[in-house]
Amino acid sequence: MKKFTRGFGYAFKGLWYAAKTQLNFRVHLICTIIALVLGYILDISVTEWLWIFICIGLVLLTELLNTALELLCDVISPEYNEKIGHVKDISAGAVLVTAITSLVIGAVIFLPKLLLLIHHAA
Repeated sequence: MKKFTRGFGYAFKGLWYAAKTQLNFRVHLICTIIALVLGYILDISVTEWLWIFICIGLVLLTELLNTALELLCDVISPEYNEKIGHVKDISAGAVLVTAITSLVIGAVIFLPKLLLLIHHAA
């Protein structure tokens, strides 16, 4: 059991490291808070909440994996290496694809509700 709980400590240590050192991870955390607050204010459905949580999880996951891969690449090849550069670029591209997909899903969920809210306020 001690080994199991120690694993959580390592996981939280990794999350803290990413939040402390990675600007993009912090940006994604801010977007997470915005999405959660908007979801609460706009009273989104259970299904919409599931989509939001899936998007949040996937974006944070890909950002964490990107960070880990970049660190590993820096250890393997501290000097410039063209192939390592490609690995880092592809990893960053995975984050971008996930973030754009999540942005589109968020727009599909939130925009109609926000437009309706604006229309009723006018």
